[in-house]
Amino acid sequence: MITRTVTPSEAGKRLHRYLRSLMPNYPLGQIYKMIDQGKVRVNGKRKKQNYEMAAGDEIAIHVDEATFEQSGGEEKKPKFVGVNANIDVVYEDDELLVVNKPAGLLTHPDRTEQKDTLITRVHAYLYRKGALDSKLFLPASANRLDRNTSGLVLVGKTAGMLHRLNQWVQRREIGKFYVTIVQGRLEGSGTIDAALSRDETSNRTRVSAAEDAREAITHYAALQTSNGYTLVEVELESGRTHQIRSHFQSIGHPLLGDVKYGGRPYEGVNHQLLHAWKVTLPDGRVFTASPPSTFGAVMRKLRLSLADR
Repeated sequence: MITRTVTPSEAGKRLHRYLRSLMPNYPLGQIYKMIDQGKVRVNGKRKKQNYEMAAGDEIAIHVDEATFEQSGGEEKKPKFVGVNANIDVVYEDDELLVVNKPAGLLTHPDRTEQKDTLITRVHAYLYRKGALDSKLFLPASANRLDRNTSGLVLVGKTAGMLHRLNQWVQRREIGKFYVTIVQGRLEGSGTIDAALSRDETSNRTRVSAAEDAREAITHYAALQTSNGYTLVEVELESGRTHQIRSHFQSIGHPLLGDVKYGGRPYEGVNHQLLHAWKVTLPDGRVFTASPPSTFGAVMRKLRLSLADR
C-alpha cells in the first residue's frame, strides 16, 4: 500500500487527476477502476472520481511498490538549477502570487525559449524559498501577456486557487486594465467591438468578419494628448491574443513602437508600449503596478502623465 498526504499546493485537484499525477504511466482506465473498486481511500473512506482534494487529506492506494514505481511514482522535486529566480512580486499569500512581468520576457516557454520565462522564474523563486513542495502541481498563470507587454500576471500557487482564477477569467469577472500610448489624437472614451481572426503562421491577429472570427471587446478612455500621441487607459472585456494592438490599428491609432501593427518606432523603442497596470478580482482585491522605466521615459519626453490615475 502506498500512502500520501495532500499538500496545500495540491488542494483542489480532482481525485482521478491527483492519482494520474502520482502515476503518470498508469492507464487512466485502470485508475478509474481502482477508485471504483475501493482500492483508493481518502481519510479511510471511498470517494468518487471527481472528489476535490483538500490539504491534509490522507490518501491510501492499494498497489504494490513495484507497480507504483513502474507507473512513474518516484517523486522527484524539480531542482531548477541555474534558473533565474528574479521576479517583481506585487502580492503573495499562501495561494496567490501576483507578479509584475517586464517587457521582453515570455510568460510561458515556447519553441524559442524554454528556460528563462516568467513562469519558470516563478517556479525557481518558489522552490528556493521552500514553497514548491511537490511535482504533482506546478503553479501556473491565469493570464498571459505578450513578450513585449509588461505588467501584472496572476499565478495560482495551489490547484484550488488556479481553478478559481480560471473560472473568474472565463466568466469575465476579473477586471484587466492597461495603459498604452497610441499614435494620433484620440478623444473621449469608447468601445471597439470587432471580432478577431488569428493567423498563427504570421503571428498576427486582424479584425475579421470570417465565420471563425472570435468576439473581442475593448473599452478605452483617452487620458491625455501631447505631441501627436495619446495616453490611453484600456479595459479588456475579452482577452484575445494581440487584441489591443489589433483593435487600435483598426481604428487608425496603432500603439507607439508597435511596428508589427503599423506603429512607428520612437526614440529607439520598436515594440509596443503596453502595460497591464491594474487587475481587480471579484473578491474585492485590487492590484496595481506602475509602468516600467522605458515607458515612463517616453511619457516624460512626450509630456504625458499618469498622475491622476
